[in-house]
Amino acid sequence: MSQVFRLPQGGLIDRNQTLNFTFDGQSYQGFAGDTLASALLANGVSLVGRSFKYHRPRGILSAGPEEPNALVELREGARREPNTRATVAELFDGLVAQSQNRWPSLRYDLLSVNSLLSPFLGAGFYYKTFMWPASFWEKVYEPLIRRAAGLGKPPEAPDPDQYEKAHAFCDVLVIGAGPAGLMAALAAARTGARVILCEEDFALGGRLLSETRTIDGKPAFDWVRTVEAELAAMPDVRIFKRTCVFGVYDHGTYGAIERVNDHVLAPPEHEVRQRSWRIVAKRAVLAAGAIERPLVFGDNDRPGVMLAGAARTYLNRYAVKPGRVAAVFANNDDALRTVGDLHAAGVDVAAVIDPRVDMVQGRLAAEKAGARFVQGAVTRATGGQRVQGVEVLGADGQTTSIACDFLAMSGGWSPSVHLTSHLGGKPTWNDALAAFVPGSLPTGLSVAGAAMGDFALAACFADGLRLGQDAASAAGFAAKTVVIPAVDAESTAITPVWRVKGSKGKSFIDYQNDVTDKDVEIAKREGFRAVEHLKRYTTLGMATDQGKTANVNGLAIMAELTQKSIPETGTTRFRSPYTPVAAGALAGGHHGMHYKPTRLTPSHRWATELGAVFVEAGLWMRAQYFPQAGDKSWLDACIRETKGVRERVGVCDVSTLGKIDIQGPDAGVFLDRLYTNQFSTLGIGKVRYGLMLREDGFVMDDGTTARFGQNRYFMTTTTNNAVKVFQHMDFCHQALWPELDVHFVSATEQWAQFSIAGPHARDVLRGVVDAEHDLSNEAFPYMACGEMTALGGLPARVYRISFSGEMAYEIGMPARYGDALIRAIMAAGKAYGITPYGIEALVAMRIEKGHLGGGELDGRTTAADLGLGKMMSKKKDFIGRALAGRTGLTQNRQVFVGLKPVDKLQTASAGAHLFPRTAATAPENDQGHVTSAGYSPSLGQWIALGLIARGTERYGEIVLAHDPIRGRDVLVEICSPHFLDPEGTLLRV
Repeated sequence: MSQVFRLPQGGLIDRNQTLNFTFDGQSYQGFAGDTLASALLANGVSLVGRSFKYHRPRGILSAGPEEPNALVELREGARREPNTRATVAELFDGLVAQSQNRWPSLRYDLLSVNSLLSPFLGAGFYYKTFMWPASFWEKVYEPLIRRAAGLGKPPEAPDPDQYEKAHAFCDVLVIGAGPAGLMAALAAARTGARVILCEEDFALGGRLLSETRTIDGKPAFDWVRTVEAELAAMPDVRIFKRTCVFGVYDHGTYGAIERVNDHVLAPPEHEVRQRSWRIVAKRAVLAAGAIERPLVFGDNDRPGVMLAGAARTYLNRYAVKPGRVAAVFANNDDALRTVGDLHAAGVDVAAVIDPRVDMVQGRLAAEKAGARFVQGAVTRATGGQRVQGVEVLGADGQTTSIACDFLAMSGGWSPSVHLTSHLGGKPTWNDALAAFVPGSLPTGLSVAGAAMGDFALAACFADGLRLGQDAASAAGFAAKTVVIPAVDAESTAITPVWRVKGSKGKSFIDYQNDVTDKDVEIAKREGFRAVEHLKRYTTLGMATDQGKTANVNGLAIMAELTQKSIPETGTTRFRSPYTPVAAGALAGGHHGMHYKPTRLTPSHRWATELGAVFVEAGLWMRAQYFPQAGDKSWLDACIRETKGVRERVGVCDVSTLGKIDIQGPDAGVFLDRLYTNQFSTLGIGKVRYGLMLREDGFVMDDGTTARFGQNRYFMTTTTNNAVKVFQHMDFCHQALWPELDVHFVSATEQWAQFSIAGPHARDVLRGVVDAEHDLSNEAFPYMACGEMTALGGLPARVYRISFSGEMAYEIGMPARYGDALIRAIMAAGKAYGITPYGIEALVAMRIEKGHLGGGELDGRTTAADLGLGKMMSKKKDFIGRALAGRTGLTQNRQVFVGLKPVDKLQTASAGAHLFPRTAATAPENDQGHVTSAGYSPSLGQWIALGLIARGTERYGEIVLAHDPIRGRDVLVEICSPHFLDPEGTLLRV
């Protein structure tokens, strides 16, 4: 299809670069400098989408980021991006776009039948429907609502593009490159200040790109190019095009997204698609302009109904006629320029409709365009998938039909106050402008031009100059002379018209969420009159555009209905981001394995050489198992490694355990208050197992703490809770007990630590530590610790503790010696058949012994639940003691037990729920769940640990382990959680 609505000349497009694109499978052409919206309009495409609720046909309303209708999917496959505004999507060769929210096609959408159901789909309908029968909710209503929710469909494949995060610092940040922003940047830059100028568009100029204004007697765009060239030549000025400042944060920090390669089919190799900026500025000038408001009248959502300012943008910037025969409906003088521009472009202007009294300017504009002038208001736009005419109610009470295929409307302009609200600032109402303007401002931020309500071009220049110089001066730079260019005077007078009463058809306020004036009436009638209630009950302003074109009209109509002023009615406040932001841009390179730094154990290189299979454990990569010839699966390797430990000796890297070095005169008192049991009485050279509770009485973590001196303790935590425990300790010390003389530091990565376990553990350790150290059972008994030397005089710490249930030692050395230490252990153990083992074998031995792990320490268990009630000292206070004694945590609790499948060939699975064997598997019969499960080489069958009601009273009872996820039911016997050596004899040999 040819570009039938493209003007033969003019615009800021490059007609030498033809770009091919498709929309809903149909091929079209545009030019470099087009947006998708302008290219579609140039090709005569007016229907671009369907509305969310009623599936009404929708066209292009605006020309900027405020667009509520033209939301499309761009690109294909993994790069498909839903809900993209066609008005800001820069056209590129090969672009593929699809309309959304229609079935089976955009033109023939069967779901438009929803319009017939509109009496049942008004404000808050979802609070009044789907109530009965109750059984329908899960199987009928919820799936139906889920399918109907949303507009576009996200891609299912991983995002193939790269993103990055960057930081920038400047003296003056200027947000927006319209007339006020360019003047502010120029004024600040000439002082020598470091200036960053951010513009969301791909071209500088703002509204100047859309107007036929002259500056100093020349076209406005010439002035823009001159200023841009001067700024670009300055070494301390950075111009960020395609960059949206989306958020304002504390201490002069601003968030911005730079669309680096969104204007090409795919980013070039080694380049990012988008970049997230954190900009810290001493001062900032917000010059984000203003957003035009629609007028509220019947069927004001028809394709072909467009904002008057947007019409000028398409005419003057993109050289596109929005239609052949136009009508203009407005309540302000600014929109009258649209009449002249339409006429100059060869568009037949059928009528100018203005509700204001004594509108001489409107009559003159209509006369110059050869158009009919009507004092009155449009009550309805007629047509189906395109406007065919308007019905106008004149001041004389007569209704007239006027044929047209395009309606330009304007209800006035709303300053872009969004960023001024991000730190809690509340906009204030200005009656003269009929708009909200910025109220209290964040420290260091000033507002210029139309964003402050100064709509006249001369005022924009004056604001920009003054505030740019003020910002630079506040940053320590002396102002330099800048001459304000000469421009023609203009009128921005307005008479508010919030809705046309007596309109026929639906009068839309929020186009994207299908909110009408009738919905506001319903909200008022049902008591939802406060602005925040109105917003949520009607969904006004809750769509992806955050009500940029809708909020003021909606609030004004509520004020009218409640007979209050708009300031009394109030306004909602805006939150970041200003426009939708890709999650990938915020993450930058932090995704997948780069989401957070990957931590490698000191033995990682050695384990890799042995062919270990690794698994993520928190941020750590730990050896899961060490496969050998003959192993058919991970389970074979696990069984072999477990037997190697039980029968001979094995070694495992336990460096990932959290390690915290605690020192000071009050270290013992500090630990007494953290742990349920006492540590101030722990002897030097001894280790004690400890239990730590949260404030609410539930178990936070367990671990051991060794005492190496009068004021020196060394704590270990579980791998997963290392950070949480350290933060808890830090809070307790700083906020609860700052008077305690104690210091502590995380030492997790400073020490390499290995567990040597099995009958020959002592023999292997003797081959590693230096000969002068006595490791006999008498000199170094179970739960002893000591500082020794190893590998010929290197410092080491040895602990006689066991997680496997076998005689075991843990030896720690500074991490830089970790690789040498593991190789020395393997060499010393070669004569004893030493086996390296991973966490699969470690977990299997833990379950056999009945030790606690992550499944049991899930934040919902108490010390008593886990059989550790006796560890809660009655001689001292500790964190969690008071709330651990409340009735709900002491009665009718599920307690820690072991579980054995009755059929030894069956598998118990973690997460399975426990029911009486004859009871129905219904929630009311649920008595507990399986917390950990694994194969026991020692018993030759699968075993498990779990929590079940009255568990210790039910040893020998058979219950059903029901796993609805895997579809598995297994009969299990309740037993002691200590499957192996319950007396602990092996630990003490």
